[in-house]
Amino acid sequence: MAASTLIDEEGARPPHLFWTLAEGRAVFELGWFMTLRPLLRRLPRGDGHPVIVLPGFLASDGSTRPLRGLLKDLGYAAHAWGMGRNMHFNADREAELLDLLERVHADNGDDPVSLIGWSLGGVFAREIAKARPDLVRSVITLGSPIRSPRAHSNARHVYDRVNGEPELHELERIENLSVPPLAPTTSIYSKTDGIVAWQGSIQDPHPDNPCTENIELPASHFGIGVNPFAMYAIADRLAQDHDEWSPFDSGGFKKFFYRAS
Repeated sequence: MAASTLIDEEGARPPHLFWTLAEGRAVFELGWFMTLRPLLRRLPRGDGHPVIVLPGFLASDGSTRPLRGLLKDLGYAAHAWGMGRNMHFNADREAELLDLLERVHADNGDDPVSLIGWSLGGVFAREIAKARPDLVRSVITLGSPIRSPRAHSNARHVYDRVNGEPELHELERIENLSVPPLAPTTSIYSKTDGIVAWQGSIQDPHPDNPCTENIELPASHFGIGVNPFAMYAIADRLAQDHDEWSPFDSGGFKKFFYRAS
């Protein structure tokens, strides 16, 4: 069944309260990550291209430090966003992100940059990739509300309180959030996410970009950025040859942990 038939935008709802209250399991995911850290260094290595990691709403670079450390161990030039807490997205923040993308691109021999965004950071990553597709190699989002953040997220009221009601030009952008960037784009999500409803993380196939995919795995929202299952998927996606993209293989033993579409 096509992903688009699984999603009713009008009837979209945030996650069930049970999964929201179960978000404390992220602590165990972090502990699992730390325990398996030596083994995670054996994940597929890449070619050393630059990767920028964007934190989620209200989070800072501290939340992405474990992931960036692993990426460095796997040979990538991993970069934090360096902009404090992720609170808002406006013209100034967009300009800062584009400047960061251009700087990392130039500082790494003009190699195309991969973008990884956690939660709302994934929405930003996609938008920046749309603005400068010539600088972006791939985009990976983690539990990101890429379809309709206001309908699919339990954090929408907090975001609205911090940022206010969106202006007219922002509403137009929100309406087009589901359009993927031109670069290969992977949405990693969980049906047990307690903050962002999994339906909001599904991207549909797009005629302008056949290299889009969704990878479902078991994780919490606050733990998906350190979840070992997610680490494997990220390493697998980043290690692909620049000009030879192929969908994630969820066959074999992986079918017990992953579902790809």
